[in-house]
Amino acid sequence: MSTAPAPAPTLLGRIRRTPFWAQIVAGLVLGLLFGWIARAGDVSWLTTTLDTIGKTFVQLLKLAVPPLVFTAIVVSVANLRNVTNAARLAARTLFWFLATSLIAVAIGLGLGLLTDPGKGAHLSTQGLKGVEKGGTWVDFLTGIIPTNIADAFLKVNVLQIVFLGVVVGAAILKIGEKAAPVAKLSESVLELVQTALWWVIRLAPLGTLGLIGKSVAVYGWDLLKPFTTLTVDVYVGCALVLFGVYSLLLRFVGGLNPLNFFKGAWPAIQLAFVSRSSVGTLPVTRRVTERLGVPSEYASFAVPFGATTKMDGCAAIYPSLAAIFVAQVYGIDLGIGDYLLIAFVSVIGSAATAGLTGAIVMLTLTLSTLGLPLEGVGLLLAIDPILDMMRTATNVAGQVVVPILVSAREKTLDLTAYNNPTGDLLAEDRPVAVVAAA
Repeated sequence: MSTAPAPAPTLLGRIRRTPFWAQIVAGLVLGLLFGWIARAGDVSWLTTTLDTIGKTFVQLLKLAVPPLVFTAIVVSVANLRNVTNAARLAARTLFWFLATSLIAVAIGLGLGLLTDPGKGAHLSTQGLKGVEKGGTWVDFLTGIIPTNIADAFLKVNVLQIVFLGVVVGAAILKIGEKAAPVAKLSESVLELVQTALWWVIRLAPLGTLGLIGKSVAVYGWDLLKPFTTLTVDVYVGCALVLFGVYSLLLRFVGGLNPLNFFKGAWPAIQLAFVSRSSVGTLPVTRRVTERLGVPSEYASFAVPFGATTKMDGCAAIYPSLAAIFVAQVYGIDLGIGDYLLIAFVSVIGSAATAGLTGAIVMLTLTLSTLGLPLEGVGLLLAIDPILDMMRTATNVAGQVVVPILVSAREKTLDLTAYNNPTGDLLAEDRPVAVVAAA
């Protein structure tokens, strides 16, 4: 009895079988190519198309931000009752968040002092307007509490959404069994949002093509010339933290092989680079964290918490370098006290970035605290997308590293899973279950 040959796979089938990282790389290469064609040939319709593709992808990611952040924080706080030694785990997580941020800001300050990124910029500051509202500590502290719950969601104020999520989660913990239906509803909504967002993440290669292509077509390389030193500093500083600091911590604090970390976490780092959104990358970050052996109960708390507060790239390296850059462009000398103040603002105020694309809030907070001209923000807006890609990749890597370190120190890390991070990230259609069986 002869068996019929299997039908040849369709084009869509072949694409689906291609590893996720390869799809992202293909989108990156095609984006660079199309962007170069659009700029070199002044093909306006191609530039518009690339811009539309990139904007649509980012908008789809942002659409999920309010329900994703709120339900993720509610579920993570409420599920602390299922975590052994929850208070100690939370304290250790916060400690490593602060410690790695302090290391990152020290690297940023060191690079800035060594390279003087603003001295050769030759930028005119005439006609520049400051941001409409500068970020101050009073704004930051009072802005945490929403005046209207609906506004927090409609205006996508992530910091206020985080606050509401923590309050509701804590209330569920306090009430106990009576609040079980609310907790169950939050878990269901979170899984629903993550499933829908996972469909958007599958479009990441196309989004990569549009975002990178638009950047090349619109900005080219000429725009970077006055910012060359700053751009190199940001990328070098983030690379030192991403590949150097994190590797050393994994090796000497966690006793782990750093190469396995990058094998497992690379899909999340890639997606963060092109999407420029820590919150948008959250489902992938969660999946790779659990794939690297972090217990699901702990990951359900640490990963959402990190996605909204752990920002080594946006809140540590970048504002320290940007503050030095702005000060040098305006001819303002900074003293040792100013550098210490930058470190303090970067470590304590990192929650102000709140996981959204860009780090403008954190930059205005830093500049206003130092008394530097807020018009300096306008200087950096043009190249912010280029800098933000590397910053966000560093953010997300740190959001995976810290739970791994804490789990390794607590002896709860699954070493077999960590040492064998195999399997394609898109092999399953459904995201990892929100809550593992206790």
